[in-house]
Amino acid sequence: MATLNVLVAVCLAYVALLFGVAFMAERAALRGRVKWLRSPVVYTLSLSIYCTAWTFYGAVGYAARSGLEYLTIYIGPTLIMVGWWWVLRKMVRVGRAQRVTSIADLISSRYGKSTILAILVTTMAVAGTTPYIALQLQSVTLSFAAFAGTTEIAGVGNSRWTALWVAVGLTLFTILFGTRNLDANERHHGVVMAIALEAVVKLFALLAVGVFVVWGMSGGVGAMLEQIDASDIGSWQMQGGRWAGLIFLSAAAFLTLPRMFQVLVVENENEDHLRLASWAFPTYLMLMSLFVVPIAVVGLARLPQGANPDLFVLTVPLSQGQTGLAMLSFLGGFSSATSMVIVAAIALSTMVSNHIVMPIWLRVAYGGAKMSGDVRNLVLFSRRVAIAVVVLMGYIYYRFSGGGAALAAIGLVSFAGVAQFLPAMLGGLFWRGATRTGAIMGLITGFAVWTWSMLLPSFGTGEILSPQVFEAGPWGLGWLRPHALFGIDGLDPLVHAILWSMSLNTLVFVAVSLGSFPSPLERLQGAQFVDVFLHSARPQSWSGGVAQSEDLLIMAQRILGPIEAQALFRRAASKQGLVGYLPEPVPDFLNELERELSGSVGAATAHAMVGQIVGGASVSVKDLMAVADETAQMMEYSSQLEIKSEELTRTARQLREANEKLTALSVQKDAFLSQISHELRTPMTSIRAFSEILRDTDGLRSAEKAKYASIIHDEAVRLTRLLDDLLDLSVLESGQVNMNMRRGTLKDILDHAMAAAGGGKALPVQRNRENEHIGLWTDLDRLAQVFINLIANAQKYCDASQPELRILVKPGQAGGIDVDFVDNGSGIPHDRQEMVFEKFARVSDQGAGGAGLGLAICREIMVRLGGRITYLPGQGGGAFRVSLPGEALTTSA
Repeated sequence: MATLNVLVAVCLAYVALLFGVAFMAERAALRGRVKWLRSPVVYTLSLSIYCTAWTFYGAVGYAARSGLEYLTIYIGPTLIMVGWWWVLRKMVRVGRAQRVTSIADLISSRYGKSTILAILVTTMAVAGTTPYIALQLQSVTLSFAAFAGTTEIAGVGNSRWTALWVAVGLTLFTILFGTRNLDANERHHGVVMAIALEAVVKLFALLAVGVFVVWGMSGGVGAMLEQIDASDIGSWQMQGGRWAGLIFLSAAAFLTLPRMFQVLVVENENEDHLRLASWAFPTYLMLMSLFVVPIAVVGLARLPQGANPDLFVLTVPLSQGQTGLAMLSFLGGFSSATSMVIVAAIALSTMVSNHIVMPIWLRVAYGGAKMSGDVRNLVLFSRRVAIAVVVLMGYIYYRFSGGGAALAAIGLVSFAGVAQFLPAMLGGLFWRGATRTGAIMGLITGFAVWTWSMLLPSFGTGEILSPQVFEAGPWGLGWLRPHALFGIDGLDPLVHAILWSMSLNTLVFVAVSLGSFPSPLERLQGAQFVDVFLHSARPQSWSGGVAQSEDLLIMAQRILGPIEAQALFRRAASKQGLVGYLPEPVPDFLNELERELSGSVGAATAHAMVGQIVGGASVSVKDLMAVADETAQMMEYSSQLEIKSEELTRTARQLREANEKLTALSVQKDAFLSQISHELRTPMTSIRAFSEILRDTDGLRSAEKAKYASIIHDEAVRLTRLLDDLLDLSVLESGQVNMNMRRGTLKDILDHAMAAAGGGKALPVQRNRENEHIGLWTDLDRLAQVFINLIANAQKYCDASQPELRILVKPGQAGGIDVDFVDNGSGIPHDRQEMVFEKFARVSDQGAGGAGLGLAICREIMVRLGGRITYLPGQGGGAFRVSLPGEALTTSA
């Protein structure tokens, strides 16, 4: 019992280590320290997700049962990495250009961003991965039982209950590991770094067991080779057809397994990482397979008859009393199983949420993409539920299949299932004539044949299919027997299933594609995929109705978050020469927005959401002409015309806005001159009048003299304040001002500004002072002047029945911070928002208004401090943002 308790403690410590590594990697990514996270070495190690419990445990069992046939599982990926490097590079390039988040996203994007196709691929991926989940549950359960039996523990519980608890633990682990937040790029730096660590652990554990077996038990390499020659493995004979089928199957699965696509394409930061991976990953596979045969031979010779060969990696050290080595082996198998479940569940949950939940939500939600609210919680919740469902399905498969099949046999069922994606995927990458209808029909055909000839029989005779079906076929139709389709008998069941499922899948895909005509959007996407190295810019061209930028901003904030969405819109507006957060909804911007959204909800869903707001994703006549004539000359000509048209449209709008701005400035200047003359004349008149009274009137009482002197003093102060503002603005604009840089805290500056503006008595203020403990190195007085002006403006102009002001502190760009001042009034009218920072402008025409210099001074101050002040539209009231650069932040005040 003590040994088992130590094993549990070691596992918990190992899990804590993985969490620590993942947490540190995520923190480093958030801080922008991603250079080492994006290392080609980390990327190569992450590909080890291919080596699951099947490889760690099952390869030895495979060798004990079938000789060197286990090598086929390694040869297939090696051939892909070495000989098909150019295919992998194209997949990665397409993935980055189209912002795909899964293999379902890739296939659906290629065929016109079809939601139906995405749902079909997602369903097939879940079904094809379910046996592999069951494999991991079985491996962990068996290895745990092996330890329990060795330590002579009675009553450890039914293995099915053990598998259930393992499934629950893996579900919670995966939810905490992979759904901490919604990553717009779908890159999980913490998960990838943890997988890289697990890759080292399982390789080290397998090599350690191999070294012990060869040198610790067999007396060296020479003696080990003699044992191999004397064993049944040494006399094993190759079956050419089965070898070819298994190599093809492992190569296809390497490209199409959802977990492999996740690390191979989605998590890829730089396609140049494939250069190292093309030889380093085959080397890793070679090392993983190096001691498989020696461990199998020693296990068959030393362990009792009937011992499970799938557990030789664990039971051989245990039989020699090497408890520490056995625990290391257990951790290697545990790493292999958990890493597979984590990444597979993340990939599948992403596919389910992006391609099933979100399309359904778009159809049933009132208002569709325009509805207000934050949909990120819905996406995260759906992914967490999907993770639980996926792992539960693996457990159900484990229960119904009995958990007694060899690990390698279960893995091959899953391989053959996901291999059905290969024709549609490769056809989409290299054949422009491939159509959505052809892909759907091919996938359905291949999936149906695989289900009938391989998946259902894997449960065993009598579980789902009766013995009569295997012998005589359904309804007595012998040509439909699962292992003898179309009357062809005598083939190996695996080769039979691969032959018919892949052949019919490919045949139907090609035939239907030749007999159908792709839609214009399919043709455009086909050109983008096939010729991705020539032009990987816009995947399609939006046209039709005119989008409302406000609706697009609201929708983007719900998916990307307010900070990211506003930054995206501000950059786009800046590129167009506009000020603020509302760029012109030109095709370039809509395509960029769609790509950004696709990182969180998938390409098909992003296309549908933007299309809802735009008013349709129809292709223009110009695009149809480009599709009809696919010559490079025509495409170039069309592209140039579109660019010129966009430039003329933007130029016309900029000229119109410049003219409007000049007109408004002229009006504001006249109003300013009138206002400033009034502001100067009024106090001067009062000063002159009351000073003459004091000079010419005798016998004034002391109280009257004090009253008149006080009036003269107040009016002089008013004059001085106005002149100070004019002088302050002049000095700031000329750049002759000297900044008094000091250390302080944001909280103290805000407290001072509140007190100077009246303490918030006239206007309730909501603040989160915990977020304001930020050290600053800046001109504290100038920054306080900006805050005082904004608070005073909110007190003057907020027209709500119960006015209030919210001061929000949040992270800004490039390591800086943003301080938002948002009231609940009606805000600034749209036609005055762009003029509000001009020195002749006033927020309101009400009597409370000043000369219109306050915000202009604020703008000049923030420019001198290296930051900026902007107006935020669409916040439900007047809203200003003060942005301080990262250089102004210090670790302490």
